Amino acid sequence: MSCDILVIGGGPAGLSAALNARARGRSVLVVSNPPEENPLWRAGQVDNYPGLPGVSGQEMLLAMRRQAEEAGAEFLAGRALSALFMMGSWFISVGPDMYSAKAVVLAAGVARGKKFPGEAEFLGRGVSYCATCDGMLYRNRPVAVLGFSDSARKEADFLRSIGCAVTYFDRPKSCVIQGGEAVESVTCDGKTAAVDAVFLLRPTVAPADLFQGLETENGYVTVDRRMTTNLSGLFAAGDCTGGPLQVAKAVGEGLIAGQSAAAFVAAAERNKP
Repeated sequence: MSCDILVIGGGPAGLSAALNARARGRSVLVVSNPPEENPLWRAGQVDNYPGLPGVSGQEMLLAMRRQAEEAGAEFLAGRALSALFMMGSWFISVGPDMYSAKAVVLAAGVARGKKFPGEAEFLGRGVSYCATCDGMLYRNRPVAVLGFSDSARKEADFLRSIGCAVTYFDRPKSCVIQGGEAVESVTCDGKTAAVDAVFLLRPTVAPADLFQGLETENGYVTVDRRMTTNLSGLFAAGDCTGGPLQVAKAVGEGLIAGQSAAAFVAAAERNKP
């Protein structure tokens, strides 16, 4: 599937970007986890958003999403796992599928936590970030799932359905992945499992891991006043650009990012030979 603008993240920043891109006639695909996994969903009362005192985070998210849907934005549940810019377009993998867009707005919030020891070393040699993508490689074999969201259990169920013996670690605080040529075991919070693969299912991939060469500072994406990053056709908004981590700031940056992405696409079309 291809679209004009792909938005990564279905929180206030991403939804604001989608609305503003749609207002400029651009096709928009929003890739996000289920709304109930957004941190804002758990806020019983939001008092610092102008004009809407006392509304719950759940009510706010649902209203924003409904408005974006009514404006014509399309939604896809999933996690963006990799990104490649080629021949003037971004190609984003979501699970086992690939999507292309002329511009991307990154609004995936804050990717919390550092990599575990062994995670980077064994990537592609037993470490994976997508069970539905790589699960068949380990069919009928012992695997571990490190789940950091409710939807991670669905991927664990998929692994069980293809015969994998799954050891599930629910939101582990510390893990060490060990092996020789490939993964042989993982130890999380003092419990060790002998496995052939470790699936790390975090809500989001760190921006610099997702977009190679992306400039960051202290873990936050570097942007200018137009929410432009150092990579062509990539814009960022919301918590991933730094504090204050507030809805009002996210919505404002999303507005700018959506407008900037739409302007980028329009300019590319005008300059197309």
